[in-house]
Parts: sequence; C-alpha cells; structure tokens
Amino acid sequence: MAQGKLLRVTRGAILDVAVDIRRGSPTFGHCAEAVLSADNWHQIWVPPGFAHGYCTIEDDTEVQYKVSDFYSPPHERGIAWNDPALAIGWPLSAEALTISDRDRRLPRLAEQPDLFEYDA
Repeated sequence: MAQGKLLRVTRGAILDVAVDIRRGSPTFGHCAEAVLSADNWHQIWVPPGFAHGYCTIEDDTEVQYKVSDFYSPPHERGIAWNDPALAIGWPLSAEALTISDRDRRLPRLAEQPDLFEYDA
C-alpha cells in the first residue's frame, strides 16, 4: 500500500523532508529537504518507498497533497522525526515543536522491521 505524494504550499511555508526507506537502495537513509512556500510555488514529489514529513515555518500554513493511492491505516508507518542518524535540519528547537503523541513514539529508522525493498 505504498503511496506517492505531490505537495505544494498555497499559504505560508514549510520545510519538507523525504527519506529513502528502501532497504538495499544506494541512498537508503538519505534525506532530501526543500522549503515549499506560497511565494516560491515549488512542489515536491515524494515517491513510494520514501518517508515524508514537514515542519511549518510560518503561521496559518496550508499544504495541499495529491496522492497516488488511497490511505490505508493498517499500513501506516513512521520514523522518529529526531532520529540522529538522519540528521534532519529542522528549523525549530525541539521545545518549540508541536508533535503528536503518535509521532513522539515512532521508532528510529534502524529499528524499523517493516520497510520497502529496493528494486533496481
């Protein structure tokens, strides 16, 4: 139930992060970061097999998604936003972030038993 996502920001701004979680990939665990904003109109495609997260960096931000498949709650996975192995450059301190209880409990990438396999 992999899901690709195309994102853009129509109000405000975010730091958007995608992480390759395809075991065996030459870029496994590597991150791509981009600022998406209503001013720059950049978009990002997050393909299936990549984890995705973002941090709003302006108040009243609005993010729009187009997805390649339906959401499937039983297949939902996640990785810790602050996994030191990923070294994501979040623009806010941990104390300034609002993080859901679910996201606070997510395992690090190395602790994930169920990831995608890389198909060269």
